[in-house]
Amino acid sequence: MAVGYNTISMGTGRPEFHPAKPRPGLEHYISEAGKAVIAGINQQGDLIDEAFIGNFQASLFNKQAHLGGFIPMIDPALAGKPAMRVEGACASGGLALASAIRSVLAGTGDVVLAMGVEVQNTLKAIYGADVLAAAGWYQKRKSGHAYFFPGQFSNRAGAYYERFGRDYTRKGLARWFKNAIENARLCPTAQEFENKVVDLEALALTEPNGKFFVDHLNVYDCSKVSDGASAILVLSEEGLKKCGINPEDAVEIAGWSQVARDITADPEDLTVMSATRLAVAKALKSAGISMNQVSTVETHDCFTIAGVLGVEAMGLAAHGQGAAFVADGATARDGVMPINTTGGLIGWGHPTGATGVHQAVTVWEQLTGKAGAAQIIINPDKPYALSINMGGDDVTVVAIVYKKNH
Repeated sequence: MAVGYNTISMGTGRPEFHPAKPRPGLEHYISEAGKAVIAGINQQGDLIDEAFIGNFQASLFNKQAHLGGFIPMIDPALAGKPAMRVEGACASGGLALASAIRSVLAGTGDVVLAMGVEVQNTLKAIYGADVLAAAGWYQKRKSGHAYFFPGQFSNRAGAYYERFGRDYTRKGLARWFKNAIENARLCPTAQEFENKVVDLEALALTEPNGKFFVDHLNVYDCSKVSDGASAILVLSEEGLKKCGINPEDAVEIAGWSQVARDITADPEDLTVMSATRLAVAKALKSAGISMNQVSTVETHDCFTIAGVLGVEAMGLAAHGQGAAFVADGATARDGVMPINTTGGLIGWGHPTGATGVHQAVTVWEQLTGKAGAAQIIINPDKPYALSINMGGDDVTVVAIVYKKNH
């Protein structure tokens, strides 16, 4: 992968955002991200063989389907090329990447554009929550919380509290929030870039209020509603040469996996994200490595509890010890395993269909030294990185292992 680009993650918290004023639409974000990638290969749009665009709910948020038809809008050279939208709820961006990887492995493309986009600040929060609930099983939606997905992960948090201790867990969730905002402050495109709160952990420890929101999480435990797009190229060795990309400016895809869990079935254990655990294990096996060789991770923290459960699913901490692992600073940017170095979904933002691609762009930036103020030190003895993009309540998961080129 090479030539990644993120638009601003737009929403509350950004100084440019005003809910009562007109804002950019799908066309703007698709065009901005796509044009930036093409500029990165010297405006040679004709070298792109095909494109995949991940998106979850443009049909309802924007009354627009058929997003593949917007790809030729980016550049006239893309007219007549294969282009299609892929969807897997919050993992739609990851599925765009997986589709592009398959295309290159199948030999149908040497240079494939993978993009994700979502524009969802078009509805009030309670109505938007109903649209986002389609990432779960609708039959369960009818008896679920009004804020459906916050309710689902509140249930996970409540189960974790009951088994391992409430105060203990809340400290881990609060540290996750603190890390997310501090990392986002280093990334100019992040939704929380301008966040000036001094005591982040105290804010994050605000007591959940089930009468106002959900029982076991507060609003700071949740990723925000975001608009934005991310794009990156997936290339074969020949594609790198065609585009004139120095191998040191690209990252190798060392392994990957895509899994799905039965959406109609409740998780066997609310304190375990089984699909994520399986996807990570398969991706690491595909790459022939262990987590001990990974320098940084981009994981799907739609909620702080998802971050803690993700740490355990990766095997970084034993079951029940993820909250302590986070609270002790192990996942901070200077910790033993820096996670979500530009803020993740909590800090950078969660334009749903774009998230998986944003994760890939962040990894590419880190492994090629292009992350600016957010750059961390990559241990030469640990040249790998991992991204985990989850759709729904641990239903669809795409995990990708990347390797730094020397």
